[in-house]
Amino acid sequence: MPTIDIHNPDIPDLQFVLMIGALCTSDMPTLNVPEEVRRLVFDRCWAMLHDTPPPEEPTQRVLDLRQGDEVTLEALVEVIRSTLMDQGYDQLTWESTPSETTQSNSPEVQALIDRLQKWDPVDLPPVDGASEAGNN
Repeated sequence: MPTIDIHNPDIPDLQFVLMIGALCTSDMPTLNVPEEVRRLVFDRCWAMLHDTPPPEEPTQRVLDLRQGDEVTLEALVEVIRSTLMDQGYDQLTWESTPSETTQSNSPEVQALIDRLQKWDPVDLPPVDGASEAGNN
């Protein structure tokens, strides 16, 4: 069962904010945080980045951190931690199975994905270190 420790997540701050944002906007029924708390976390993060109210449409509830800086990132981490701790959560847990992709990729990205899917190091021929060493 995947978990994230709010106090010591063992991932960089940017990944922490993006992961919590994604979990809080997911409809994952196995997440140990109820919908009201998820919404509160997201809405507080949104308010730090925007002057407008958070969107209601689920597909629009995405944190865009491209315009932020290190101070913004630190503030988001603190907002997430304090909000979850105030609600009684020190750790997020969930059960998850891989899901199908919900968005299509651009042609440029799809070409890269196709190339990466063809690369499989398991199918490489074995390297015989002893015979190679004798050929020097």
